Amino acid sequence: MSSCSTSLPPARLCSPPLTSSVFSMLDTAAEQMMVHKDFPAAFDTCNTGLESLSDMELEDNRCAEFKAGFCILGIQALAEMNQWQGVLSWVLQQYEEQEKIPSKIMQMCVLLYSKVGEPAVMQEAARVWLHCPANSRVTGFRTVAELYLLHVLVPLGHTDEAVELIAGEVGSNAFTEDQKQTALDVVEEKRRQDLEQPLNPGNSHNSETTVSSQGTVTHKLQAMFRFIYRKLLGSGSFSLRRVFLAAVLLYMLFFRLDPALPSSFVWISKLLQLLRQMWRAMFAPYYQALNQSKDL
Repeated sequence: MSSCSTSLPPARLCSPPLTSSVFSMLDTAAEQMMVHKDFPAAFDTCNTGLESLSDMELEDNRCAEFKAGFCILGIQALAEMNQWQGVLSWVLQQYEEQEKIPSKIMQMCVLLYSKVGEPAVMQEAARVWLHCPANSRVTGFRTVAELYLLHVLVPLGHTDEAVELIAGEVGSNAFTEDQKQTALDVVEEKRRQDLEQPLNPGNSHNSETTVSSQGTVTHKLQAMFRFIYRKLLGSGSFSLRRVFLAAVLLYMLFFRLDPALPSSFVWISKLLQLLRQMWRAMFAPYYQALNQSKDL
């Protein structure tokens, strides 16, 4: 179980020879990452550099920055190799306890797992980190709180915990009163959306209904096209222009339009209107003659 004190761990000294060697490895890892795109090699170099730092009995700010630099490059290398699942556990191997992770690395981890759709992975680590009194004084505390709120709690629907975070000690240390109100508005909007979802079955159902209705119209149009096609080709009284028009319409419907796409439905509707006009133009004389014969 992790322990959190109100003071940061004592600093250790980083000797000049080691500083030069570690800086060289950090530079090499950055070159392998950014220039050569050799992500496995960059990750191995980061591990080697971290092992060199772990041999030090004492640590100062320079060594802390070197360690954070290796971790940042290592996180990027793991993400590029599509091994993001192991990022948090690898970071914890370097810092041992969640609350000792630097703020910039915590921010990267929250954003990474949010990006891949797994924000719950960071929920416990970020909660522990934010409730450590020593971290409330570090640069980046507010950013971690914002990211935890917007990219972890709100997407997961943990609105009650979000309100407690804003109104509690973390919110008091991280946000101004205006920022608190803005955060509460975001949480309230999420609650409203969650309440509306059961009332609205969802876009998938509506999409299926739309595609189904489009399919029905398409089948009707296909039957109508076949009928008109037979009429046009089976009678010599129609001009070649009309035969060409029917061929173009058939080509547009069967080869150029995907009826499953919403954008295609507009064109299908226009074709349907055009066909109705053609239908009336071709068969109106017949129906008029038929009605006149009935009146006689």
